[in-house]
Amino acid sequence: MTNNMRVRLTDPLSTTRDLTGHRAVVTGGTGGLGAITTRTLAARGATVIVGARGTERGEQVRQALLAEHRLPQDRIRVLPLDLIDPDSIHRFADLVGRDPLDTLVLNAAMSSVPFGRDRNGTERQFATNHLGHFALTGRLLPALRSAASARIITVSSSLYPSGKLDLDRLADASGYSPGRAYIRSKLANAMFAVELNRRLEATGSAARSFGAHPGMARTPLHTTYPSRATRAATGILARVIGREPEPADIGVLAAALSDGVSPQLFWGPGGSKANPYAVGVPYARRATDLRSAVELWDASERLTGVRYLSRTAPASGTSPASGTAPASGTSHSGPQASRAG
Repeated sequence: MTNNMRVRLTDPLSTTRDLTGHRAVVTGGTGGLGAITTRTLAARGATVIVGARGTERGEQVRQALLAEHRLPQDRIRVLPLDLIDPDSIHRFADLVGRDPLDTLVLNAAMSSVPFGRDRNGTERQFATNHLGHFALTGRLLPALRSAASARIITVSSSLYPSGKLDLDRLADASGYSPGRAYIRSKLANAMFAVELNRRLEATGSAARSFGAHPGMARTPLHTTYPSRATRAATGILARVIGREPEPADIGVLAAALSDGVSPQLFWGPGGSKANPYAVGVPYARRATDLRSAVELWDASERLTGVRYLSRTAPASGTSPASGTAPASGTSHSGPQASRAG
């Protein structure tokens, strides 16, 4: 990660290629930024599979998006996906991963909720926002690798540099802060985007991993804070400086669609609120530190039971010296720990 230059793309979608025949997955694609991403990909010809916890609401959004652009019914499909549930991730990937996958947008997130754990004991914001997407990517990796030049876009936050990973406290409720836990998960998202790209390049894969963020966007995530005062303050801030979902999504869309983006930069909106440009900036050192990235990757494999692109191969895979995953892309041994470290 030696790119220290900011890159500004004033109109990153003007030269977007025709996506007819492409397949895309968008997690959390039924509201806010996800709906904008889904609509944009589908309008450009891609068949989009949306992973959503609420498929009834997802179907309503699907019909609205199809009607808005007069798209054929098979252009958008909604399937159940709960990122905190390993079985749900497995079922979704089994359905989606049967054919080549060109684009994977890891967008879904929960924000600043009261303390809770997944069924293995990990704090639920980290489990949903990072571990769920880590496992989903691993299970879809064979489909991504079979596409000509797939892109994986992880939606993080511009606040990630202020996060602290605390891998040894992922099950600890003491001193829990909803906001800090959210930023920790977004730091993990940024670190994952960087390390995934590093490992893909090391294996000679044509797939690339990008990190992106929406800046301050007016989305439902700001309504989940446990504190009424925090909800009110954040709501005011979003109204004053926040962007509506469509312009806020420009960095995510640029990462997914533009030929001018680099996976070595972190993409988001810049400039005006209503008509921003896409700007790529160097990642903060916290996201690029190799030792921390390896620790996070190893912890993610232990906590999810999904192993891929590992630096030491599983027993059923290739030799440890190769640093590549088994032919299937994953090894599924089941969750083995409630915390990392």
